[in-house]
Amino acid sequence: MFNRRSNHRKNRPYSIKKTGIKDENIDRQIIAIHRAIAEKLLADHSLAVQVKEKLEQQREEKTIRYSHYINWISILELIDQPEVFLQGMTEDTPYMRKIRRKTPFVGILTEEERQAAIEKDALGVIDSVSVLL
Repeated sequence: MFNRRSNHRKNRPYSIKKTGIKDENIDRQIIAIHRAIAEKLLADHSLAVQVKEKLEQQREEKTIRYSHYINWISILELIDQPEVFLQGMTEDTPYMRKIRRKTPFVGILTEEERQAAIEKDALGVIDSVSVLL
């Protein structure tokens, strides 16, 4: 049987990004939170040790993909290069947006710090209501 839908997708030389305003806002908030986490880790390197231990535990328990584990460990190894470390933590690529959604940095920020980060860096502004229509 001919499956027109799957055949059409295979022959398409491009992909359609299916994100909306809600996804963009969530990603903006997650990046703001990770920026605050990075700043806190830079201020207190012992917190990075805590995250590395959590990553090792997740790897041993097989609750994290190996590629995600390697990515986070690699970023943590850059903590002595603040600008590079901050860039790695907040890189706005599809891959980083994906893995930040399952962050190993849980518990680094207090609820107050998390809220402050969102209010400081992640509140979106709509230039025109036409984007909502």
